[in-house]
Amino acid sequence: MINLAAFVSTIVFILLFRKHAERLGLVDVPGGRKNHEGAVPVIGGIAIFVAFIFSSFACGQPLDSFHSFFVNLLLLTVVGTLDDLHDLSARTRFLAQIVAALLMTSWGGVFIDDLGNLFGNGTVHLHNWAIPFTVFCVLGVINAFNMIDGVDGLAGGLVFIALALFGSTALLAGLTIHATLIFLLASAVLGFLVFNMRAPWRSKAAVFMGDAGSMMLGYALARFAVDLTDSDSRAITPITAVWILAVPLMDTVNTMVRRMLKGRSPFSADREHLHHIFLRAGYSVSRTVVMILSVSLLLGLVGLAGWHYGVPEYMMFYAFLLLFALYSFAMSHAWKVMKAIKNV
Repeated sequence: MINLAAFVSTIVFILLFRKHAERLGLVDVPGGRKNHEGAVPVIGGIAIFVAFIFSSFACGQPLDSFHSFFVNLLLLTVVGTLDDLHDLSARTRFLAQIVAALLMTSWGGVFIDDLGNLFGNGTVHLHNWAIPFTVFCVLGVINAFNMIDGVDGLAGGLVFIALALFGSTALLAGLTIHATLIFLLASAVLGFLVFNMRAPWRSKAAVFMGDAGSMMLGYALARFAVDLTDSDSRAITPITAVWILAVPLMDTVNTMVRRMLKGRSPFSADREHLHHIFLRAGYSVSRTVVMILSVSLLLGLVGLAGWHYGVPEYMMFYAFLLLFALYSFAMSHAWKVMKAIKNV
């Protein structure tokens, strides 16, 4: 019942906030890399946050160990909203993300203390590198979901799939509080997707999540991933979490490396993400999103199957490296083909 409340309240808050979005300046207008039609309210992330907070504190679970989590969600939602309003500098956004990651590790006491048996010769312990590595991972996941938020329904759909898989593993591992919060957030995201996904009766998204949503949700996924891979109450291995988040992580790393090889900033804006390949190849937005979400779900299930059936962690790690190499080659080849076709 509480999950239904999170879903419905997100819809209600979107309907309420949408009425005031234009007056407040929380609208996204086409131009530059943005080729959507008309001004679209960017209040989805705010609605998800408010609905999730209300439903979390109404769920009846003890949440003392999650105080830093909720504070960080608030911090990133506020900073993301300011970015949606005023286009904050990358430095300001990164500072907020670093603060959130440090609060998670210091106040929340949540950090990655080992990476599992990645190389086949024993557990890789991080020791003094635990907190710096955790901060790096949190920043990576946040920006991965921020960067892939480029077409209607894609980022929200990827977040929902990851939350559904994380929530299932938490439930099976007996982590009741984690499972409750994860499924509440998934329900709120699903309420957002009602307005963000394209449908036969709607040719474009009615609302966007904005940077407020992508930053907040990216952080939530990073926090849950670290929680579920913690060595004391391990629900899944760290490499399994990587498989669940494979699509946004591979897309972001590949895009940033390609930018640096061209002598550009890895954080510069462009139209060279995975979804742009499908769109340039002639696929519709809806079909592009369905294909990418299907791949994400498949890879997440592969990771979970490896964990469930006891496939050695190092084999899953090397398999992921091979997958990323194939992905990078395919992306490079695809762009060459696109350029050749364009020059014909």
